[in-house]
Amino acid sequence: MNRRLLTGIGVLVALAGAVFTLQGLGVLGGSSMSGATLWAILGPIIVVVGVGLVSAGSRSR
Repeated sequence: MNRRLLTGIGVLVALAGAVFTLQGLGVLGGSSMSGATLWAILGPIIVVVGVGLVSAGSRSR
């Protein structure tokens, strides 16, 4: 897979995880996800997956 594509996907996944975390914690409102503990737990996990994809994209040849 293309390094730039993998890095770009990783950044998008990490940003989505950050938004999910903020919604789960109730910082961002206006969604059914707001204040839901499930997203406060899953969000950081998704961020870690995104960071892993960015790392894999920067290491691949």
